[in-house]
Amino acid sequence: MAESVVMSLDIGTTSSRVVIYAADGTQVALAQREHRQYFPHPGWVEHDAGEIWQNIRELMALCLARSRYTASNIVAIGMTNQRETTVAWDVQTGRPVHRAIVWQDTRTDEMVARLAERSPRVRELSGLPVASYFSGLKMRWLWDHVPEVSQLAAEGRLLFGTIDSWILWNLTGRSTHATDITNASRTLLMNLLEGDWDRELIELLGLPVEETLAALPSIKPCSGHFGTVADGSGFTGIPITGILGDQQAAAFGQGIFHSGQVKNTYGTGCFVLHNTGTELVRSSHGLITTVAYHLQGDDVHYALEGSVAQAGSVVQWLRDQIGLIQTSEEIEELAATVADNGGVYFVPAFSGLFAPYWRSDARGTMIGLTSYATAGHIARAVLEATAFQTSDVLVAVSEDTGIDGPEVLRVDGGMTVNHDLMQFQADLLQIPVQRASDIETTARGAAFAAGLGGGLWTDHHEVSSLCQPGHEWTPNMSESDRQRLLAGWAQAIEHTIGWNPTKE
Repeated sequence: MAESVVMSLDIGTTSSRVVIYAADGTQVALAQREHRQYFPHPGWVEHDAGEIWQNIRELMALCLARSRYTASNIVAIGMTNQRETTVAWDVQTGRPVHRAIVWQDTRTDEMVARLAERSPRVRELSGLPVASYFSGLKMRWLWDHVPEVSQLAAEGRLLFGTIDSWILWNLTGRSTHATDITNASRTLLMNLLEGDWDRELIELLGLPVEETLAALPSIKPCSGHFGTVADGSGFTGIPITGILGDQQAAAFGQGIFHSGQVKNTYGTGCFVLHNTGTELVRSSHGLITTVAYHLQGDDVHYALEGSVAQAGSVVQWLRDQIGLIQTSEEIEELAATVADNGGVYFVPAFSGLFAPYWRSDARGTMIGLTSYATAGHIARAVLEATAFQTSDVLVAVSEDTGIDGPEVLRVDGGMTVNHDLMQFQADLLQIPVQRASDIETTARGAAFAAGLGGGLWTDHHEVSSLCQPGHEWTPNMSESDRQRLLAGWAQAIEHTIGWNPTKE
């Protein structure tokens, strides 16, 4: 009998990857490629959806070639993606009508201000605040500023979707327009309790109801049948049986299946996901109530999420825009040249502050500079900002749930290779920080969902047995030092929120 494997498509913010996993959960082969970032105006971030689709096609073939398998060994394909990034395209030509608007994009800030009075009702129905982060406002912007959108809608030719929908539609030969519930839950358009598009939410965002409903994808569980790969690709007939948004996929890949378990992914941004089980917990402390996962035939599992816009991207900024380091890896060595931050704090609010503050008008701030400060202090402040922001989110989680905190924080993502950062994180939180053995759990989570949907694994208990922990950091900072650092960070946040050069 031929050995069975799963292929995972991971469409990230800066690159796409295709990974093949064996039945025992080990990684077999990987192929990765960056895609171009477009910044047409300050605060605007765009991708070429056509480039991403072309990269995925080529990476699938390249990854398979790097393995010892053939397409006949692949029992299922899973997919994960940058969640809120939004695409609109013509169903007849298959051509996007505009570059994809990326989750970090802030062009809808003025729209957020205009819709502020509607935010309580929107949050009640969707679990989300009205914020530029989410897909629905990006759809509204496209409707308002791209004439082709309304023209195509009038002709019944418009399709809206997140990146997963776009890739799925192309993979299935333009026959399946669908998404999973985790991606749908990030649009501002899905009723969180009902798990379906909501007419009132569409109206609240100022979108035409019937045309929008006709353009949106159908919503499915994370693990189940989404369609099969169309002819002509070399992967003909392989079922697509798992789709999750990237942060839910990372949690799935870490085995975050039960209430009270928490993970944090340190990538371009930073994303804490606290599983609340089948209970939908409303946040009153700046967190997002969202879907954790939904398996075919099972109840929906929910989560509280704290999203931090800037984490690893700040290291890239320090490298590419400021030139303080030549490679991202150098920041740990530079930060280690000093014993502490020297009183320097950096708040990377490049596109505003996300959870738990939700201040789109905030901008990056560095305070505490003296002639004593060195490049090492700045590098340390940049790294520490990620840990401080994570601490803020977990405080909000405790306030919302009434639970003091998790027993352990499970972590993944590229920044977790930084030993000093992870130690600092454990010190701030006063709990162990446990890194997954495979730090790129996003692709793994999509593979797990697909393997469950495709019958390679029987249930989430079997999947949990494949999740192996890696390194663990335990706290060793004094409480007085911890409180001093947190007080300094609080002052930096206060400066960031209070400073606005546009005010008279």
